[in-house]
Amino acid sequence: MKCVVGIDLGSTTTKAVLLDLDGHILGRGITNSRSNYEVACAVAREEALTATRFTTLERELAKTGGASTAEIEAAFRLELYLDQLAGLQAQIERALGMLTYVGQRATLGPAAAAVLEAMRAEAPSLFALGGERKSDFFRDVAGASFMAAAEREAELRRVPFEKLSGLFDRAIIDVETTAQTRKFGDLLRRAALRVAGSGDAAFLGSVDRVAATPIEELSFVGTGYGRQTLPFPKEAVRSEILCHGRGAHRVFPGTRTVLDIGGQDTKAIQVDDHGVVTSFQMNDRCAAGCGRYLGYIADELGLGLHELGPLALGAKRVVKVNSTCTVFAGAELRERLSLGERREDILAGLHRSIMLRAMSLLARSGGISDQFSFTGGVCKNAMATKVLRQLVDENYGEEITLNAHPDSIYMGALGAALFALDDVRAGRPAMLPTFATAATLGGAA
Repeated sequence: MKCVVGIDLGSTTTKAVLLDLDGHILGRGITNSRSNYEVACAVAREEALTATRFTTLERELAKTGGASTAEIEAAFRLELYLDQLAGLQAQIERALGMLTYVGQRATLGPAAAAVLEAMRAEAPSLFALGGERKSDFFRDVAGASFMAAAEREAELRRVPFEKLSGLFDRAIIDVETTAQTRKFGDLLRRAALRVAGSGDAAFLGSVDRVAATPIEELSFVGTGYGRQTLPFPKEAVRSEILCHGRGAHRVFPGTRTVLDIGGQDTKAIQVDDHGVVTSFQMNDRCAAGCGRYLGYIADELGLGLHELGPLALGAKRVVKVNSTCTVFAGAELRERLSLGERREDILAGLHRSIMLRAMSLLARSGGISDQFSFTGGVCKNAMATKVLRQLVDENYGEEITLNAHPDSIYMGALGAALFALDDVRAGRPAMLPTFATAATLGGAA
């Protein structure tokens, strides 16, 4: 199977998209960008390769029957999570061996072991079909599970909760900055055995054939906030503006205006009927009004970033917010809360303030033309999308089509993959990066 790869290395998340040589999407991958961009890039690519193999498996199972792709993918995610938990346990044990914990090992060690055992016991319910997970990122899923179990163990064993949570915080950084080598075929077979047992030879044969199918990556193009740190030749790097414009136009061919709100910057982009950028405006280097600002607010409230939008949708009124500066975000939030304002109402005001800044950029770039597409990580925030729709209606009329979909977070990576496909079709030399591996970064094989 031959394909091309586009990678969008953002400040918060890193995305990858694989296209076949006809331009069809084979798979997509996403991970949090971590403190090591090289590892994030490798993980996103692996996620996209995994999704591609599941696309192939779905076609294979359609011919032979047996378990559904959804069942085996859920089991695969469980097996992967259990492997990642083993990595977390190793890092926690390593941390306990440090001098910092020399006087606390006797109490913290058994408590941490009990927490990890509780996490393993809970894992099948998290990854069952229809299981409730608020995030697909290991840090988020494991963090929520660890903290819940740590609260119970801290009370039961009279161990300081802060010490247990500190162990997790120290270990998760090492987990996220270490490249891990896992064989897809081994994980997939374990998942297949979990779903169907060893008696379904036809099903296991389909699984083994898919795992053995080679995937040949012919060309790569990278983009995103951290694109200059990608292990790519400089000729294989494109600007975010070009990639988001092209990706949005590919999915929504009527697109003429694109708003991309990422973790660190906001871009208002105008494109022609071929998806070529004709003009654009960007915010300055300040992250005000971007995803990073929302991250600070989430931290202040002790929430996950993914929880802000749903909470804000419960607002009964919109509290006016004077500043979207990340430096003063916490101070203004605490002041509003001390005055008795509801969290939901404050968050509604914060979202409106952010989108007003975006509308100003759009106006400077040339306004909004039908159709209008919303991309970037903030497009996954339901409240941001709702407020944007209201502001577009107020300023440009209800006839404007707003293309907003949670999967629009992949537009930059899709645009990058389309540029990679151009290179292949033009016969340009292959531009292949050097990804981080367990060997190069010292990770476990």
